[in-house]
Amino acid sequence: QVQLVESGGGSVQSGGSLRLSCVASGSTYSRAGMAWFRQPPGKEREGVAAIDSTGRSSYADSVKGRFALSKDNGKNTLYLQMNSLEPEDTAMYYCAAGRRSPWLFRAGDYNYWGQGTQVTVSS
Repeated sequence: QVQLVESGGGSVQSGGSLRLSCVASGSTYSRAGMAWFRQPPGKEREGVAAIDSTGRSSYADSVKGRFALSKDNGKNTLYLQMNSLEPEDTAMYYCAAGRRSPWLFRAGDYNYWGQGTQVTVSS
């Protein structure tokens, strides 16, 4: 089993920044293939950023140049630095792990999910 705990969400004004954290515990093998997703109010969950099998980061077009992934293996933590935030970034953000396929942004391909952390951006 894998447990994921997100933190770092909050309310900011447009143009502001936040850094989300996801602490992972449990099976090292099972928690491979990590990503961040978000779910805006009334919309489906969508992929934001993910680490592929080679360790490279990939981003959704809507966040490229503004969001950045980083990982601290010693702390078992995945970070999402979010800069130049826009009201359209308002959503519940979820950490995911245990990807079962090469597809990075298919929510159904992840085995484990955190409880989410809310990000609200006001104009």
